[in-house]
Amino acid sequence: MVAYAAVVGTAKVALITLGCARNEVDSEELAGRMAQAGFELVDDAESADTVVVNTCGFIDAAKRESIDVLLAAGGRTPSGRHRSVVAVGCMAERYGAELAAELPEADAVLGFDAYPDIAERLRSVMAGDTVASHAPRDRRTLLPLAPVDRVARDDVHIPGAGPGWIRRRLTRGPVASVKIASGCDRRCAFCAIPSFRGAFVSRPWEEVLAEARWLAEDGVRELVLVSENSTSYGKDLADPGALERLIVELAAVEGIERIRVSYLQPAEVRPGLLAAMLSAPAVADHFDLSFQHASAGLLRRMRRFGGTEQFLDLIGSIRRQAPAAGIRTNVIVGFPGETERDLEELVGFLEEASLDAVGVFGYSDEEGTEAAGLPDHLDEAEIRARVDQVAGVADELMAQRAEQRVGDPVQLLTEVVEGGRAEGRAEHQGPEDGSTTVQLPAELRERVVPGSLIRARVVSSEGVDLHAAEVSLVRP
Repeated sequence: MVAYAAVVGTAKVALITLGCARNEVDSEELAGRMAQAGFELVDDAESADTVVVNTCGFIDAAKRESIDVLLAAGGRTPSGRHRSVVAVGCMAERYGAELAAELPEADAVLGFDAYPDIAERLRSVMAGDTVASHAPRDRRTLLPLAPVDRVARDDVHIPGAGPGWIRRRLTRGPVASVKIASGCDRRCAFCAIPSFRGAFVSRPWEEVLAEARWLAEDGVRELVLVSENSTSYGKDLADPGALERLIVELAAVEGIERIRVSYLQPAEVRPGLLAAMLSAPAVADHFDLSFQHASAGLLRRMRRFGGTEQFLDLIGSIRRQAPAAGIRTNVIVGFPGETERDLEELVGFLEEASLDAVGVFGYSDEEGTEAAGLPDHLDEAEIRARVDQVAGVADELMAQRAEQRVGDPVQLLTEVVEGGRAEGRAEHQGPEDGSTTVQLPAELRERVVPGSLIRARVVSSEGVDLHAAEVSLVRP
């Protein structure tokens, strides 16, 4: 959770971001629009007159956190006035007026289409005006069914993207996310995201490249490409090889040292894309593959493709070409109809795959999804027990994988430098997949800063985190 604030005269507006990297990009769009309208961004959220909460609506835990933050954000300002609270983001888009009715503490609930006018909406809220709450609609129906027929529309706003992108960075580190697409055309039985994020829409090359150049000029050295489904990039541009060519263009942007591609669908990882990612020096050997499970039968029930054999083949193909590549995934445990045999197959897959990072989630019903109406639901206690079992195995396997890297050379982009110690991430470590720390030799302590690229050798591991020595400077 990150909080920032903005000031117009004596009025202060705090921006709190919950959820994923895509939401962080959306918040930077909101911040950019505030700045463009005359708001001054500061970091004093406690003194705010108005708090804008960019909510997450992905799973029950995220929704509960969003509500808790909205409730905590209210109260009185230091001058004794009522502090306004405005909900935006996925939960606001998904529930709209229903959320407003159940949460009267929120002075306004705004959907994505309100983002271009966010400054005017906030001024109305601060003036005490009643601002109409968002009326939810299935955003999949707002654009044509055929991807190549989708064009930008003035009445359908795609957060963090679109012509004339606006962005104000809220963090100053050398790593930044770039949204390359929004929405999703897949129909996974457990997922409600397409209904409130909409159909899949790729951002044009020139728009992504322009943002990458702007970020590089602002000191960014690593770009993390994000979307709901990055492997679909270009399908609505009538260019199925667009992602391969985009990463080549991004790698040529002056100042960019490293590129990561997040949210890859295993069934859509084409040989050409794999070759492009592994051959481009600037693209990190790090693969964020959304397996979700390993049992082929259960995956079909989830409306997904693949299974243990296909997934191990993909992992083997990556490691034959890049033995040190990092591979991460998320899995869902306790999906309706999951048998003990399915669970055993998942554990067996994880043991054989030896992944660097595994996120384990317990299934929970999401309104409006196919899975919510499926038979053979497991009770909550059984789901928790299965999560504990799989998470325990995953933690042990991840620690073993990290330990296997002792003695290996790594190249890391430093993000924190303090007291002669530098911390950053090696190529195989994604934003949430651990870090690598080094003690800097005396001759480098004045030269290594956040954003420096250094080379070292792993000497020990602690969970998924690494410690390295024999440090040399690749690029200051």
